[in-house]
Amino acid sequence: MSEILSGPDCTTMTEVRAGVDALDRELVALLRRRFDYMDAAARIKPARGAVRDEARKAQVIEQARAEAERLGLPGEAVAAMWETLVEASIAYELRAFDAR
Repeated sequence: MSEILSGPDCTTMTEVRAGVDALDRELVALLRRRFDYMDAAARIKPARGAVRDEARKAQVIEQARAEAERLGLPGEAVAAMWETLVEASIAYELRAFDAR
């Protein structure tokens, strides 16, 4: 396999696609780690009703938006992705809570 180049170093679409594919694998691995925390939360929380915490959800989304903007990314787009991520995490945690 050829070396994965950084975005600014890419000169062909093949290099760009290889970089995106490699990064997507890393992102999925990071999501696995994030969902491990959802497993822990489901184990630790005393009641199913504690799984959904709207104040914490808003905080997590706002932190992601602010960090995106700090890095020069579109904050609204990142916030929308985090809305989906957090809702998926809550659904996952509820399933894990019910399974325990």
